[in-house]
Amino acid sequence: MVDIWAYYNNADEVELFLNGKSLGVKRKKGDDLHVMWHVKFEPGTLKAISRKNGKIVLEREIKTAGIPAKIELIADRKSILSNGNDLSFVTARIVDKDGNIVPYADNKINFKIDDEAAIAGVDNGDPLSHESFKSNSRNAFHGLALAIIQARLKPGSVNLTASSAGLAPATVQIVLHQ
Repeated sequence: MVDIWAYYNNADEVELFLNGKSLGVKRKKGDDLHVMWHVKFEPGTLKAISRKNGKIVLEREIKTAGIPAKIELIADRKSILSNGNDLSFVTARIVDKDGNIVPYADNKINFKIDDEAAIAGVDNGDPLSHESFKSNSRNAFHGLALAIIQARLKPGSVNLTASSAGLAPATVQIVLHQ
């Protein structure tokens, strides 16, 4: 059995679907910011539809992940100032062949960046981790890790590459401008 929580603050109700079948509508109570279903696990697609006054305000869908296949890199900013201080936070996601994040993935991710920038730190959100923040690698936590890129003083562009044994690597380009 799994607890499924749907968080919301601007809707009156949420309807949950598992593989196309409705598991019912839950309505907000008082100041609660979530509703919950207790569901028997079944692989497939889970979809939540939030409504306010009967009108759909949000739909979210997640799918059961397969085995880890590759790394995806997502930069919060792909252009930063070349002033020696500016930062870009790059999220590394371990995904299956269909692009679904693999929540149990804990692969060690190695980061490499061109000389015009530096890796200021790494993280993964695991509150129990004893890994150093000052490193070029980090084990994923729930399929995620983070590399913080710091610009140096030379304008141009840099490539951050993330690799891990058995996974297809990924590269993201960050532009350094004056």
